[in-house]
Amino acid sequence: MNKAKPFCISKWEVWEAYKRVKANKGAAGVDGQSLFKFEENLKGNLFKIWNRMSSGSYFPPPVRRVDIPKDNEGTRPLGIPTVADRIAQTVVKRNLEPILEEHFHPDSYGYRPGKSAVEAVGVARRRCWRYDWVLDLDIRGFLETSSYYTPVHERLSKRAGWETKTLIYKPFRFPQRT
Repeated sequence: MNKAKPFCISKWEVWEAYKRVKANKGAAGVDGQSLFKFEENLKGNLFKIWNRMSSGSYFPPPVRRVDIPKDNEGTRPLGIPTVADRIAQTVVKRNLEPILEEHFHPDSYGYRPGKSAVEAVGVARRRCWRYDWVLDLDIRGFLETSSYYTPVHERLSKRAGWETKTLIYKPFRFPQRT
């Protein structure tokens, strides 16, 4: 690894992330670049992602917003990142997941490796037989009004030993939507 780069991200990690993104397919982001178009200059595009991430100059582009109809009424906004940003996110996820996993509560099931909604329902079902009370919370619209970078992110980043100006901090601190 070149010592001139402040972040130790290998080209192999970017390649592995690309393979995962390709397997998931997905739509083009705000730049209109499909996976097929991204592959036309695959070597150059992957190098650009690696170079920016390992030098600390990577900044995520805006996400394309698509409104998805709900079952009842209204729509739910869905953000579609660019192909390059999905690859960068996968690199970060693969590096952060093992570090942060130990800090999550055992009852946290959302987007966790080895955990599923079916497992969460099973635990809830067992607890319904054990307890005679229920706590019902309505969090509708919470993510639309909450900050992207919360005190929880702050505590986790300090606990994991990151400086607040790192590559990981920036996407949470300055979100952009189109």
